[in-house]
Parts: sequence; C-alpha cells; structure tokens
Amino acid sequence: MNDTVASNAPSGGREPGADAVRLLVVDDERYLAELIALAAKYEGWRSRVAVTGTDAVHAAAEFRPHIVVLDLGLPDIDGFAVLSKLRKIAGDVPVVFLTARDAVEDRIEGLRAGGDDYVVKPFNIEELLARLHAVLRRSRSRTGVAVQRFADLAVVPESREVRRAGRRVELTPTEYELLTAFLRNPGILLSKTRLLDLVWDYRFEGNAGVVETYVGYLRRKLEQYGPRLIHTVRGVGYVLREPEDRP
Repeated sequence: MNDTVASNAPSGGREPGADAVRLLVVDDERYLAELIALAAKYEGWRSRVAVTGTDAVHAAAEFRPHIVVLDLGLPDIDGFAVLSKLRKIAGDVPVVFLTARDAVEDRIEGLRAGGDDYVVKPFNIEELLARLHAVLRRSRSRTGVAVQRFADLAVVPESREVRRAGRRVELTPTEYELLTAFLRNPGILLSKTRLLDLVWDYRFEGNAGVVETYVGYLRRKLEQYGPRLIHTVRGVGYVLREPEDRP
C-alpha cells in the first residue's frame, strides 16, 4: 500500500450516468491517482487520470472536468502553472491541491493561487472525497432566488453574478460561497468556527487562518467599488453591516 493515503476504497462501483460529475485527477504517482479515481467511481463519478502537467492540460480540454485534484509536485510543470492553464481552458473549475508540503505558509500560498482546498499527504481517501463534495456544493449555483440584495450589492444565484454599485465583481467559488454566507446572516456576528462550518462544511483542521485569508480576498474585491461591508469584531469574528452603521 502506498503510504501517502489511507484507504478503505471499494473494489467496485456503480456505473456513472450521463450527467455524472467529471473528476480530473492529476498526480505523478499513478497508483495514487488511480486509487482516487476508483473511489470516485464508487461515488458514481466519471474520472480521468493524468500523471504530468502537460497531460492534465490536454485532458482538461477534452474531458471538461467539473472538479480537479491537482498535485503541486509534478515532474514537468509546476502545479501552480498547471492551474493557470486549467483556468484558461475550464474557467473557474474548482481545484483541490494535493501535496506533501504541509506548512501553513504553503497552504496559504495554494489558496491564494486560486485553489479551493488543500489536502496534505498522507491523507484519508474518505476525507478527500468529503472535501471534494463540499467544494462542489460551494461551486454550484443556488436556485430559487432571483436576486439577493444588500446595501449596493446585487447577487444573482442562478448565474453567480455579483455586482456592487452596478459594477461586476469577479469571485472564485469559495469567495462567492463566503459572501452568500454573510448575505444569509446580515447583521449577525459570525465566528471563524461558524464560517468554517457554513462555507467549508467541515473542520479545516482547526486552522481558522483560512477564514482570515478569504475574508481578506473578499473584502479587497468588494471594496474596489464602495466602503467596507464586512467588519471585524476583534477576537470574535465578522459581521455584514450597512456602510453607515458603526460598531
């Protein structure tokens, strides 16, 4: 057994349907990549495996994945460079980084580069699948509400379009989900732990730093076109308030 993953992966799986989730697994450890693909098949997903960055780019163009597992330590192209190429091909397809680097700085770098999650080897295959499901939930449009409004913000769930003061704001899937968590709780103080539950759907190894990182990204994008809406309550968390409100 490869020591980079603890697995209870089944030997079989149900046949994926035509509308099945398409997963692209990119890792130069072929055994590991195929093990992830097999576990995904058991979930009813379709999978494609690539062992180099070049293969990943070609596979993305042909396979059009809904989600990608991407190893950062590829033999030919750096994982971050592969991500950049994938974005050009597949738009904002969610990406979960897979890496042996476990320093907090490495995780933050991966998230800042545009990854939607970061899994460190060795890992548990069931946890990886749970994270993939969570990322997919965050990336999919919410339906049933034509437009969500707050102050000068307008959000269209069906298209995931976000505008502030009439100007379009481009958000990653995770930034979008974070914004909608605030929009569902206007004026309510949300702790970092609560935001981890609302946005990431699991305990992010107790590391609340990911919340701080993404709140910072979201603020910078929103504040291009208006005053601050997401306010820090030091030592407690964050709250969405109208611009004219004061602590």
